[in-house]
Amino acid sequence: MRNDPATELAHTAWPNVPSGVLVLLPIGSTEQHGRHLPLDTDSVIAEAVARRAATAVPGTLVAPPLPYGASGEHAGFPGTVSIGHEALRTVLVEAVRSLALWAGRIVLVNGHGGNTATLDTAVRLLRTEGHDVAWTGCTVPGGDAHAGRTETSVMLHLAPDQVRLDAAVAGDTRPLAALLPELMAHGVRAVSPSGVLGDPAGASAAEGRRATDAMVSAAVRRITAWTVDDRGRLTEPEHPPMSKELDQQVMRP
Repeated sequence: MRNDPATELAHTAWPNVPSGVLVLLPIGSTEQHGRHLPLDTDSVIAEAVARRAATAVPGTLVAPPLPYGASGEHAGFPGTVSIGHEALRTVLVEAVRSLALWAGRIVLVNGHGGNTATLDTAVRLLRTEGHDVAWTGCTVPGGDAHAGRTETSVMLHLAPDQVRLDAAVAGDTRPLAALLPELMAHGVRAVSPSGVLGDPAGASAAEGRRATDAMVSAAVRRITAWTVDDRGRLTEPEHPPMSKELDQQVMRP
């Protein structure tokens, strides 16, 4: 994936930052993703979705990603770094308050499911303060829960040199709803010693590209429509306005 310097906040000098610009802030995590995926998988995916969405929405800047989230359920695995819900909430609130001094709309692009409860509370607070902020997730309908075929395919597309397919093993393949009570009570390791919730078998870069395209297209539709629910989350428009030109921009490699 090529990065467009024109959309990167970190590479922009302050006089060149437009007033009222739309800013996308990727939110990830540093947590185990099985034996075969890197600890920054969620951050890589969130940043990729944000960057590609920014190229399709003119006048958008992508802020540097936040690489730490609420990952306490993965604490049984070395390498995981979790800042917890309270600290994450504080960071999100203060980051948006700071961005709002010069930015217009702000979208938190989330790559880790464990962050969603904190995003709900933080964004609701910020919206009551009058900030034009919302969040959106990086999910694929029908995808497995964690480090399975879906995430492995996406990482084979985005960062193939970071994937060790020779070390991939299947984990607990039950639906997340069935796993959730034990997972919340005892953590991922109690459910899956490998850290995988799903099965990486059959993962491919081609499947990962299709999944990434779908996540980016969804993000662009939601940002363009700007319909925010009571959680502070961007929702799908009733009639997605995707022009052929915009679709071609989204699907660029």
